[in-house]
Amino acid sequence: MINVLIADDHVIMRNGVRQVCETMSDVTVTGEAASGEEVLKALKHKKFDLLMLDLNMPGISGIELIELIHLDYPKLPILIFSMRHELQVAQKAIQAGATGFVTKGSGPNTLTSAIKMVAAGERFLDASILDKMMFEKVIPNAPAQKQQLSERELQILQLIAKGKSVNEIATELYISNKTVSTHKSRLMQKMNIQSNAELMIFALEYGMTAQ
Repeated sequence: MINVLIADDHVIMRNGVRQVCETMSDVTVTGEAASGEEVLKALKHKKFDLLMLDLNMPGISGIELIELIHLDYPKLPILIFSMRHELQVAQKAIQAGATGFVTKGSGPNTLTSAIKMVAAGERFLDASILDKMMFEKVIPNAPAQKQQLSERELQILQLIAKGKSVNEIATELYISNKTVSTHKSRLMQKMNIQSNAELMIFALEYGMTAQ
């Protein structure tokens, strides 16, 4: 069972998220918080499998709160659930330690997918954020490492940034799981990247999905 802590200063929003969670057989809401201080207090007294966090709450909030939580609970998946939909905001949240980012304008199906993926340790970015990445260049010039990647490696990196698993990438590209893993290992070596989290941050920073 996935134990979820919902952190939002609006009761109506917390109730809405709770209702979505209740439709999922393997998810249960075991804690709620209306401020950054309440989040930190709840984490000290109970173990959670997922934190759903609004960026704007009374007291400690936003990037500062994400950094504090990630420092003390580095293995806790953090799913940002926010009214904000700017690409730069999502970037900063991921860089601070968040695992996923969903806007409050998303539908229940998107929210349930995000909860499942982030709780499983995978990355998730809202479609609206990905759309912005298609049309915005965060940094004008791509880094030298990007130029070293083959067309297939770039393609796989883009799919990883969208939260796709090795199996999903293999299915989408009509290649074997082993081939995907080989390309993934090579591109990580070329960019001196050690984890999927670093890949996600790299893709966000340099607009990799704009290919």
